[in-house]
Amino acid sequence: MTHLADGTWLDNPVITEGMWPATQETLLMTLLASVFTLLGGLPLGVLLHVTGPNGLRPAPALNRALGAVVNVGRSLPFLILMIAIIPFTRFVVGTSAGWQAAVVPLTVGAIPFYARLVETSLREVPGGKVEAAQMMGASDGQIVRQVLLAEAAPGLVAGLTTTVIALVSYTAMAGAVGGGGLGATAMSYGYNRFQSDVMIAAVVLLVVIVQLVQVVGDLVVRRIDHR
Repeated sequence: MTHLADGTWLDNPVITEGMWPATQETLLMTLLASVFTLLGGLPLGVLLHVTGPNGLRPAPALNRALGAVVNVGRSLPFLILMIAIIPFTRFVVGTSAGWQAAVVPLTVGAIPFYARLVETSLREVPGGKVEAAQMMGASDGQIVRQVLLAEAAPGLVAGLTTTVIALVSYTAMAGAVGGGGLGATAMSYGYNRFQSDVMIAAVVLLVVIVQLVQVVGDLVVRRIDHR
């Protein structure tokens, strides 16, 4: 059944009453997963860079091990990852259904993705600035904080923006398998019950969320980029 033909699709209670709660769930999933991804992905990316061949403390064995873990995490399709870690998700939140449970696989999938973006951004910091800081007697921690992270800040924010946008798309996939949010609404009503108006509304809202994330991310990058 669809409400598009008769022009009354805005009278559909799924749209007028159900879209806002679904949007809230999508936003909450994205926000929480983004925060946890930043907390996990940033230090992991820094560690990948620091232990790399040209890092502050090269450690080939550790770097290869971390790289292997990150590569495995990035190579798994999100739906497969979500199903594979159901026991871990239940252990963390007590259930494998709902938007709260979806935050776990969203975070696990996004951390290695963002860690690689962090590593790439740190590699772009001129080596001369690091050497200058070392000659001035700066510790490794000071170099990481005041040189590497400070100089790479625009790239780190741009990478986080890309990651958050990817998380928005992941929330839609999570919703298709019981994760809640706009993806669940689009699947339950737009696909299973052939309500095209619901599908269109969900797509429009997801596009709006992505555009807002991109605009905010671009504004922050321009504000902190003094190069």
